[in-house]
Amino acid sequence: MNQISCHIIEVNADHPHLYKVYLKPEQQLKFKAGQYLCIIMGEEDKRPFSIASAPHQDIIELHIGAGEPDSYPMQVIDKLRSSDEIMIEAPHGRAYLRETSERPRVIIAGGTGFSYAKSIIESLIHTQQDAPTHFFWGCRKPEYMYDFALAQQWNKLDWLQFTPVLEHNASELQASEGMLLDQVCQQISDFSDYDIYIAGRFEMAKAAKDKFLPLNLNTNQLFGDAFSY
Repeated sequence: MNQISCHIIEVNADHPHLYKVYLKPEQQLKFKAGQYLCIIMGEEDKRPFSIASAPHQDIIELHIGAGEPDSYPMQVIDKLRSSDEIMIEAPHGRAYLRETSERPRVIIAGGTGFSYAKSIIESLIHTQQDAPTHFFWGCRKPEYMYDFALAQQWNKLDWLQFTPVLEHNASELQASEGMLLDQVCQQISDFSDYDIYIAGRFEMAKAAKDKFLPLNLNTNQLFGDAFSY
């Protein structure tokens, strides 16, 4: 596993409780779309975050949801804000994009799991892989859907369909209202032909597997780092 020093370009409070972090590694970081890195806070303190940028991009982008003072993620933001350089360890994760697969894809992201989806989708665009792809992004409220405009741009691609799902006030974004996984199952009744990529809380990943199994899920085609724990 590589440990790489990165110059901290920017820590941007892009939305309430959401920070976008941009890092310039001192050497090229080789990773696969959908993998994650660890920010090294201390010798025994390494904190994982999905890489939001795609492998062909020079700058590493992270999306960190942080709000409460002294919380686990806010400690990372504070360290990044007070430093010029940070050590990372990467790449990690087995839920990366299977580039040689020709199956259609379902990408499911809850909250800041959007960063995982972004890496995959921007890699697909760059490599011109145009197998049918359905991207579902679920959040509690409209203000948490922080990159809605970017996802709408992707929705203009011939091969990609974007479905936003909100638990509350869905009409503000003309989104589907309800629970994310319920909306996925309403639109896809048979998962046997799909590669499925999922990012979100561990509880959501487990619930997804339970919901999809009766709908002909092939577990060898289900990818999410939550399943490694």
